Amino acid sequence: MQKETSMQNAVAPSCRALSRRSLALAGMSTALWPGLARAAYPDAPVKWIVAYAAGGGSDTLARLLAVRMAEGLGKPVVIDNRPGAATNIGAEAAARAAPDGYTLLTADNGTLVFNPALFRHLPYDPDKDFRPVGGIARFHLVLAVKKDSALRDFDALLTQGKNRPGSIDYASPGLGSPHHLAMERLARSAGARFNHVPYRGAAPALNDLLAGVVEAAVTDTVAGGEALRSGMARPVAVFSASRHPGFPDLPTVAEAAGLEKFEAYAWQSLMVPRATPDAVAARLTAELDTALADPAIQRRFREIGVEPLPATPQEVQAILAADRAVWVPLIRGLGIALD
Repeated sequence: MQKETSMQNAVAPSCRALSRRSLALAGMSTALWPGLARAAYPDAPVKWIVAYAAGGGSDTLARLLAVRMAEGLGKPVVIDNRPGAATNIGAEAAARAAPDGYTLLTADNGTLVFNPALFRHLPYDPDKDFRPVGGIARFHLVLAVKKDSALRDFDALLTQGKNRPGSIDYASPGLGSPHHLAMERLARSAGARFNHVPYRGAAPALNDLLAGVVEAAVTDTVAGGEALRSGMARPVAVFSASRHPGFPDLPTVAEAAGLEKFEAYAWQSLMVPRATPDAVAARLTAELDTALADPAIQRRFREIGVEPLPATPQEVQAILAADRAVWVPLIRGLGIALD
């Protein structure tokens, strides 16, 4: 028995040395061929959360880009619609997702700029929970009146808003929407007042404008483009920095009201959870850029009525900072709250 134990003790050091050598070799293999330890990204379908219902403008844009990005990624990009609570439901789901590049989020200026000022309690933090991948699109906002309105142009509308404050009812897709806030900013800047009539979405607001229930409305070139082009409603100004190519004779709010540098949009960007690895985020940025540069996608965006917004993550951060400087004080000054 003693002899057998002595043999075991003699063999054990060599076994331990062999084990250490094997571990060292395994470590070298992992360093030289990292794919052996971790599969290349992506090795499974990617989920893209859209905080709006299927069939709307945001959903359509995401689906167009998802198909093109899937080609570059080599894996499906699946749209997951999470509508409700002013995008908070979808944003919360994305904020709580694993930061591994398999969950994307369409985040608009409501999600990232307005909601932190509109809600006392948010289930996410736009800065701590998300990192930008890039820009997606800008929606151009249009101020329109009903087709038989006695207000023939923007000047007539603004003059009445100054001389008879609150006498003009205007519709928007909802309290705290870009459309609503753009009009309230115009009113404050120009010294006028209009009566806001909020709706639950762009379609019902536009329908009541067409029916003559309200005198005016702030719509956008996606929801209201056909009605504006056909004469079913009469556009009087665009909130963009320059004239819209689809409405070249329509003045901007800045030029019509004499408000230098006045502009307002609804815009969207692509986000991932904050702790997503740099390499993965960079891959997604590259694929998004490629998709937005595709002539077929650019043509389809124009047909829908939106402007592609190719922007680097750093440029998205700059847009956020500029928007917050304008809209957060306005929201707080108006005392608007959604909870």
